[in-house]
Amino acid sequence: MKLFHSIRTTIAVLAVVSVPAVAVPATASAATGCQTAWGSLPEASNNVSTATLATVRAGRHACFDRIVFDVTSTPTAYSARYVPDVFRAGAGHPVPLRGGAKLELMLGVRAMDDAGHWAFQPPNEVELANVSGYRTLRQISYAGDTEGAAWIGIGLRARLPFRVFTLDGPGSGSRVVVDIAHRW
Repeated sequence: MKLFHSIRTTIAVLAVVSVPAVAVPATASAATGCQTAWGSLPEASNNVSTATLATVRAGRHACFDRIVFDVTSTPTAYSARYVPDVFRAGAGHPVPLRGGAKLELMLGVRAMDDAGHWAFQPPNEVELANVSGYRTLRQISYAGDTEGAAWIGIGLRARLPFRVFTLDGPGSGSRVVVDIAHRW
């Protein structure tokens, strides 16, 4: 009887000890994993706006790199797609971009403001934001404008999942956000 009690106690102890050992790693990996349902197919929005491009910013997150385009009005139209090369709007020559993949972004923004002045004049068209040390982003370059559209070339480490969406604010403006995942 004593032997049966010892075996039953041992089995109960092993069952209790093994449950946390199995459950803890699964929970920990789920908490630190980067799950995205994004893809690499083209994305677009056809919002009509009279916005102009104000600023370009970049940021690093745990699972993705982010680019934010601040515009002066309501959410604007956009299209984003992977391309073999990004070309200068109106001129047709290739825009050199660092990285193994190129994402072309079109923003439906005007080049001129209501007073007839150039609305977006970056200090450096080749480097719209400093992305040195970023995991995925290699370069963000202004590729020119055509009537009602600004073209941006984004150099990336590789062809990775991305998403594009708009946010309201700050104030009466809005933002076009591009997130590029660090991995598939």
